Amino acid sequence: MSADLATAPQRHGLADGRARLFGGDPDGAAQAFRAIARAEPANYEARYWLYSALVAANDWDAATPALEEARLLHSVAALRALDVDMARFQTDKTYCAEIGLRAYGMKLMGPASLALGRSLDFDKLDPQIMVSYGLSLQHQGRLHEAVEVLGAAAGIFANPIIHEFLLTPVFIAGFGPERMAEESRKWGDLYAPPLAPHTVTFTNARDTDRPLRIGYIGPTFTRNQVTQFLLPVIEAHDPEAVDVHLYCADPDAEGQLPATCKLRKIGDLPSERIAAMVRDDKIDILIDIWGHTAGSCLPVFSLRPAPVQVAWINFLQSTGLACMDYVFHCDGMAVPGTEALFTEEIWSLGELMSPSRPAANRPDPAPTPALKNGYVTFGSFNNPAKLNEITVAAWAQILRGRPDAKLVLKYSYFSDPVLQRVTQARFAAYGANPEQLEFRGESKGLDYLLQFRDIDLALDPSPAIGGATTHDALGNGVPVLSNRGDNYYARSGACTVLPLGIPELVADDWDQYVERALDLTADFEALDRLRSRIRPAFETSSYRDEAGFTRIVEDAFRQMFARWTAST
Repeated sequence: MSADLATAPQRHGLADGRARLFGGDPDGAAQAFRAIARAEPANYEARYWLYSALVAANDWDAATPALEEARLLHSVAALRALDVDMARFQTDKTYCAEIGLRAYGMKLMGPASLALGRSLDFDKLDPQIMVSYGLSLQHQGRLHEAVEVLGAAAGIFANPIIHEFLLTPVFIAGFGPERMAEESRKWGDLYAPPLAPHTVTFTNARDTDRPLRIGYIGPTFTRNQVTQFLLPVIEAHDPEAVDVHLYCADPDAEGQLPATCKLRKIGDLPSERIAAMVRDDKIDILIDIWGHTAGSCLPVFSLRPAPVQVAWINFLQSTGLACMDYVFHCDGMAVPGTEALFTEEIWSLGELMSPSRPAANRPDPAPTPALKNGYVTFGSFNNPAKLNEITVAAWAQILRGRPDAKLVLKYSYFSDPVLQRVTQARFAAYGANPEQLEFRGESKGLDYLLQFRDIDLALDPSPAIGGATTHDALGNGVPVLSNRGDNYYARSGACTVLPLGIPELVADDWDQYVERALDLTADFEALDRLRSRIRPAFETSSYRDEAGFTRIVEDAFRQMFARWTAST
């Protein structure tokens, strides 16, 4: 039941509870919402508000079950709206799985997790269902639950691909880089030794002055989020310095790539076949661009097909593989003790991790929208899983300071009404009006780029920072406020913004972050002047010196290869 469908007494009770909550009386608000929840067992709206009030009162023990009840009741209502046979849903696990996968495909992660959880048959567990269940939790930001489910799946099925799904929620769930390092090493210890050869002999020429044979490996180079970072390097490679080989799923499906590159189709080939292909090509340096994400080729590296092996671009954490020699970082990510978290040697590329090429069809610059709207629009186009509690609390504080402002949360999973309402409840717990949040789902191409025209100031979460979306915002002239953070990954957010030479967009802690957000949006004319600086600063930054950055990469490769020749 939503608030607008409630009876008059219920609406009065919700209004009274809201007034108490935002008036600084969370205990009184909880009492009002609890009374409605007791009188109306199916009223999920009262339970969402009860959660907000209990968090505001710092009663997490009672808040958590209140949110679970609200989410459950709301998900049931959403399934009914999909004409699900609820009687069959109670008894037929196969039917629950069918409904769960259907909801998952529709990006309705709240209903999907309810259905997939009910579908689990513990006498005959299905790996696809179990992984989908874990991912449906992850996509809602229910990371600790996702870790439990995916961790169980990794233990039950002992499969490297299934185990890889565990690594992302482990990293962003607030456990910290130490837990991620531990889990990565566990993956490497479990799945690399059976593949690793006892002895490796390479016939690669030891001449360090010749063109090096470079191999990049990943599912695709022109059709995913790494394209805007990696393609500029591939195109700028000097053919007199390097001979580039690209190993991808299907070369025929790729967009335009330099004619000097040699494309190799790996499709669904086993790791042993791919490794043999790399050896036959006498690759000197093999670079993984994908890490522990779906479509990973890391088992190939376990077979040590190249003298030097490097991790880059899509995965800044450790692969956990002892046979991975290096991982690329940038200078600003350095934090004492980080080296101990990596099986690889960290190699800094200087100011940047990569160049950044904006979309060719991006719209022309536009004034900051506050000038015509009369209010500020904050924005975050990041995965809901990155909106941890401290980020929500800080952003809610900003909205409290700008009560007429809006915050646009845009991602494909935000099309789910359950996730929308959960997110509103989380913000309301810290005093933000739910009506200040605007949810937008997935868009692509020009429509996606035009969305940045609606944003005055983009907010970067922390410590699970934005990635491609931050670059997209900057490249489209939107200022992005980032928090420096205290670990190497969190600091990569600040590293993304600082090359523009506008230091006021980087805060040292959350208190300064909130203060900066309010200061930057206090004067619309000043905000417009800031906006007018972003795109020119991006265009004149080192991000756009694709050839210069590529020379840095090529020099790193040559130094790495020289080290190898000197050690063998």
